[in-house]
Order: sequence, then C-alpha cells, then structure tokens
Amino acid sequence: MSTTVRSLVADDLGIGLGLRTVHYGTILSRRPQVDFFEILSENYMHTGGRPLHVLDEIAAHYPIVMHGVSMNIGTTDPLDRDYLRELRALQQRCRSRWISDHICWTGVEGKNLHDLLPLPYTKAALRHLVGRVNAVQDILEQPLVLENPSTYLQFTHADFTEPEFLAELTSATGCGLLMDVNNVFVCASNHGFDASEYLRAVPWDHVVYFHLAGHTVYETHRLDTHDHPVCPEVWQLYRLAHELSGGRSTVLEWDADIPDFKTVHREARKAERYRKPPVASKPRAGTGSAR
Repeated sequence: MSTTVRSLVADDLGIGLGLRTVHYGTILSRRPQVDFFEILSENYMHTGGRPLHVLDEIAAHYPIVMHGVSMNIGTTDPLDRDYLRELRALQQRCRSRWISDHICWTGVEGKNLHDLLPLPYTKAALRHLVGRVNAVQDILEQPLVLENPSTYLQFTHADFTEPEFLAELTSATGCGLLMDVNNVFVCASNHGFDASEYLRAVPWDHVVYFHLAGHTVYETHRLDTHDHPVCPEVWQLYRLAHELSGGRSTVLEWDADIPDFKTVHREARKAERYRKPPVASKPRAGTGSAR
C-alpha cells in the first residue's frame, strides 16, 4: 500500500452527509454540526453561479470529499482527459480530501447511459481496469478511490469473486476503495451470498471510507434507491465492517424523496452507536462463575 493511500485510510473524518441542494439553506444559515460533506462531483463541473458559490461557502467551514458518477472507468472508450482535468481543478478549489467514483462503466462510443453498469470479474476485465486506473491516477496525481457496485445480474463466467477482484485491483494499482455497505447487502440478497463472508474477504488496508444508504425491497430483488432510512441488517453489517476495518470515515447518502435536514442528520448520527463496541451485559446477582 502506498504512503498516500495509507494516509487517506488513516484520516477518519467521522460521520458525514451527502450534500444535496434541498439542504443548502439550512447548512448556510445554521452551520449544523456535521463532520464533513460529500459532494457529487458532476454537480459542480461545467457550471458556475450559485452551485459553486454555495460550495465555496460550505468548504470554508467543513471538510469536503468528492464522489462522481461519470468517470466511466470501465469503458473501452478513450479516457476523457478534459473531464479528469476539470475534476482535479474542482478538488483544488474545494480542497477535497479524495476523489472517488464507481467500479463500473457508464457509456460507450461517447454516449452516456446514465447508469452504473457492472463489469465481469474476469482476468481480461482486471487487466483492462488496472491500466485505466493507473492512467487516471497519473492524471489526477493521487490515488483514485473506487466504490463496489450494486448489481442485479451475474455474468455466466467469472475468474474472481468481487472481494478477490477488489484485492487484485488494489494490489496492482495502489488505488483506494469506498466500501458501500448497503451495496454489499443488496448484492448479497440479490445473488444469494453471505454478506459477512464478503466483508471478511475485503482488502481492508485499502478501504478509505464507507457509504450507508437505504434501498427498496421488491418481490424479486432489492434496488439501491437511496430513498429510505438504513435498514437494520445494513446497520449490523456496518458494525462488522467497522470492527474489521478499525474505523473509517462514513457518509450517509439520501438521493430521492429527501426529507428535511434534521431527519437526514439524525439518520447519519445513528452510525455512532455502531462505531462503538457493544456493551457487555452485566451478570445477574448470584450467577457468578464457579471457582
């Protein structure tokens, strides 16, 4: 693990929120107690005026991290170097601690499909992704942080499980990982694997931070919608992830049917109880161990 990735991993910022436009007014007027904010990178690129003004004001008072959805790291198209240079400029403007995106592809032949589409976990896909990640890191001049995806199908052939693929990728490139605990649970439910076993196989020395979110349950599958509170099963997985990792920065995402700031903030702060060791129950009187 590179020195730079090690420093990112060690920098536990606490519990943060995804910055959303509906909460701008509350944040600017009240400056609530939030450890840090995560911005959606593309919301502040190719734009000006109020979005950047708000970002500048919030960045003056809170740490910022960047999370994108359009890097298209897994595609066979050439890298969009203009996009990457603007991404780097945005980071310098808001002093973001790191830049993250997703292990996926989002378009081909210059067409953006506006979805996070899965990659096969094959040796060929790994070689392709390693080359792309190394090239992006050279342009950004820092490690890239990549998120495990939520998926709804499985390819007929795979050379690796997802944790194995992540371990190979991080070993070959030195990149960081954004471990989305909700995505792990959604995929485990959809594909029938054990989510706790998945977490135990993760290369934790490369995990920079966590995502938490809610999802929607359908009759045949679970969908990563970010429009509900975090479910109990994901909270329990987060407890395990926290224990296995030793603690990482954590972001709560809420992207649709967004409630008021107080509700979202309260949901995020629930993470505090899962970042602490469970309290051992006291033995009842008269039940001490025999000598």
